[in-house]
Amino acid sequence: MTDSLSPRQLLEKSDLIFCEDEIRAVMLRLAAEITRELAESEPLVLCVMGGAVVFTGQLLTLLNFPLEFDYVQASRYHKGTSGQQLVWKVTPGDNVRGRTVLLLDDILDEGHTLAAVQERCLQAGAERVVIAVLAEKDTGLDKPIRADFVGLQLPNRYVFGCGMDVHGWWRNLPSIYALKD
Repeated sequence: MTDSLSPRQLLEKSDLIFCEDEIRAVMLRLAAEITRELAESEPLVLCVMGGAVVFTGQLLTLLNFPLEFDYVQASRYHKGTSGQQLVWKVTPGDNVRGRTVLLLDDILDEGHTLAAVQERCLQAGAERVVIAVLAEKDTGLDKPIRADFVGLQLPNRYVFGCGMDVHGWWRNLPSIYALKD
C-alpha cells in the first residue's frame, strides 16, 4: 500500500505525467485567457489552500491587472488519497460581497469542494464566481461544477506535484506525477 512507502519511494514508484516546461506553458496560456476575461473587473482572487498555493503563486505574477487576494481553506482529502467529508478551516469573508471572485484551485477532481466554495461565495454576496484550475481529472463521472479555465486534463489516477500532495508530501514538485495503478 502506498501510505507505507517513504516519500522518496512514492516518487520513485510514480509516472511523470507533465514536466515543468509543460506546466510553465500552461500557466502562460491560462494567464492570457484569464486576463482577456477579467482584466476590467478588478477581481478578488481566492486561493483554495493548501493545494492551490503553488498554482496561485505562479499564476498571480502573470496576471497584469489590478486584483485583491485572499484565501479559503476547505478539504475532503486530509492527507489521504480519497475524498471524505468536507472540512472548512477558513470560509469566504465579507470581502466577496458585490465582487467578481476568481477562485483558484489545483485540481477539479470530483468537484464537491469547489462546488461548496463557490456556493459559500455566492451566499456571502459575490456577484460572480469564476473558477480556474491547474488541472481537471477525467473521472468519467458527472461533476457538480465546471471550471471556466482548465490548464491540463489528467488521467483518472492519483496525481501529485504542483501543489497536489500524496499523503501530505511532494506539493513542492515542479512537475505532475501519478501513482502507479
